Amino acid sequence: MQMVGWREWVALPELGLARIKCKVDTGARTSALHAFEVQPFVQQGEPWVRFAIHPVQGNTQLQQWCEARVVDQRMVTDSGGHRSQRFFIRTLLRLGPFSYPIDMSLTNRDSMKFRMLLGRQALKQYSFLVNSSTSYLQPWQESTA
Repeated sequence: MQMVGWREWVALPELGLARIKCKVDTGARTSALHAFEVQPFVQQGEPWVRFAIHPVQGNTQLQQWCEARVVDQRMVTDSGGHRSQRFFIRTLLRLGPFSYPIDMSLTNRDSMKFRMLLGRQALKQYSFLVNSSTSYLQPWQESTA
C-alpha cells in the first residue's frame, strides 16, 4: 500500500494542468475540481464542457481554460449539506509515480482553500493510506502537461 499526506501535488495532464495542490479528503466520496464559467457543448455527438480554472491558490487573476468530455451529470451534496447539479468528467491523474483516470465533479471552489479535492473513489485505485499528520508524501513528478 502507498501512503499519501493530507495534501499532495498532482497533475491533470489531459487538462493541461501540470501542477495543482489538492486536499486528500477521505470524507468526500468523489473528487472535485475548481471550475467556473462552465459551458456545456456537443462535440462529435457527445456532451463536453469548457471551463476556466484558477490553478493557483489565492490567485484569481491567473486563469486557464480546459475542455473535457462529460461522463455524468448528477446532484451532489457538499459538506455543508447544500445540493447542486454538477458535471462529472474523467481525466488522467498523476500522483507521484502513479497515473490513472479518475472521475471528478466541477464546482466553483473560489471560496475554498484548495482548488481540488481527492476523494475516496480516486484513492481506492491503489489502496492509498492517508497519513493525516503530514503532507506531500508522494514525490513530485515533473509533468509534460
